[in-house]
Amino acid sequence: MLNQQYKECIQACLECMEACNVCYSACLKEEDVAMMSYCIRLDRECADICSFAAKAMQSNSPFAEQICKLCAEICEACGKECEKHEQDHCKKCAESCFRCADACRKMAS
Repeated sequence: MLNQQYKECIQACLECMEACNVCYSACLKEEDVAMMSYCIRLDRECADICSFAAKAMQSNSPFAEQICKLCAEICEACGKECEKHEQDHCKKCAESCFRCADACRKMAS
């Protein structure tokens, strides 16, 4: 059975994954896609690591803590990039990334 800390972190990872996927899709529809290219790239990276981290915690992987540390780093980077942009989807994604980074850091400590 998963402990409460895992459950909270898994939830944060899944919410962040969803926010990154929404942001990724919306960025591709922006007028100046080239300007959003790094944001798009980090959205993909972040969504992927969040999914992987959630699966690692759900399966009680012996590497869950290390994966969560990496997830926190990537979420932080994605959040910092997203907050540079004025689009609402980027702002929401940044908030979700920072929440997930905090949850992953707590889980990994």
